[in-house]
Amino acid sequence: MSEAVTRTERPARRSVHRPALLARRRTYVWAAGAVLLLALPFYVDRFWLQAGLFAMAAAIGATGLNLLTGATGQLSMGHAFFLAVGAYGYCVFAGDGADGLTGLGLPTWLAAVLAVLVAGVAGGVFSPIAGRLRGAYLGIATLALIFIGQHVLFNARDLTGGFNGRDVPPLSLFGLTFDDRELVVADVPFGSAEKLWYVGLVLLLAGGLFARGVLRGRPGRAMNAIRDHRVAAGVIGVPVARYRAAVFVLSSMYAGLAGVLLALVFQRTVPEYFGMTLSLDYLAMIVIGGLGSVSGAVIGAAFVSLLPQILTRYSDLLPLVSAPGTGGIAPGEAARYLYGAAVVAVVLFLPGGLVRITARQGRPTPQEDT
Repeated sequence: MSEAVTRTERPARRSVHRPALLARRRTYVWAAGAVLLLALPFYVDRFWLQAGLFAMAAAIGATGLNLLTGATGQLSMGHAFFLAVGAYGYCVFAGDGADGLTGLGLPTWLAAVLAVLVAGVAGGVFSPIAGRLRGAYLGIATLALIFIGQHVLFNARDLTGGFNGRDVPPLSLFGLTFDDRELVVADVPFGSAEKLWYVGLVLLLAGGLFARGVLRGRPGRAMNAIRDHRVAAGVIGVPVARYRAAVFVLSSMYAGLAGVLLALVFQRTVPEYFGMTLSLDYLAMIVIGGLGSVSGAVIGAAFVSLLPQILTRYSDLLPLVSAPGTGGIAPGEAARYLYGAAVVAVVLFLPGGLVRITARQGRPTPQEDT
């Protein structure tokens, strides 16, 4: 009898210890990942640091878009417009006018904050239109922002520099300037990429934690209710119009922050970059990574932003992929084919996105549940 009782208790004990074991493993993984990210500037070259910074900026922008599209159900195809507002807004606020373009000469940290706020104001101006439209109609309306933005960027030469763009003033914070002047740390020369790496990590961590808090709290539940059934959400007391406007503003501010970081990494803004292709890339990020999830936005952003750069780096080793202008498929085109195929594969076989793979690995097996 005692042997039978012991046999029945073993699975229960296993199920009790399983969550603690998974939490401990997750903590170890996060700690190892944090140490790795902090140490990368000391060991990898500039190419990989810049690729990582592009991925961080993309993850910040994709997190904002996931709050809007994934969590609230508002389709936006004009995300690139708000990235442009952040990038060029920073240049205007921080520029000193020495290049003949409009510049207010403000401290660069203040210029970055104001650029993010201006992007939020732009989202707020558009939010009444967004509140009246849904689905494809909202997507088409936001797509109009791209064409308006491109027209302004190419023609408002005093602000944007026109087709040639304008230089980006380096960020200065706490007496440290994040430019190409080398700062030696532990016998390792730190240029702009190495310095900006830690800025990008802080911004990504802060943006991710804030978005996670929003999604896990009462606002997140209200956003999901609006996404699933707007009328029912209004019946139970959710202020639908207010939430939709607030999320649009918040998403625009995330895009503005991503635009500022991109401008600092590029060191020069050009209008062509902030086109419709960039908005489609961001939609691909949240679909591939997982709609309505912060970690999904980060995974999708890393996949979409890193793939073209990796293909460019190793184009001479890959079949059918070659450097632009030399015949064959250019790395950028090959990357779009691949993550276009990834979107189709995710929609067909993994509707929750790549983030669901890690979620499944963390679940206990049926034997451990019993």
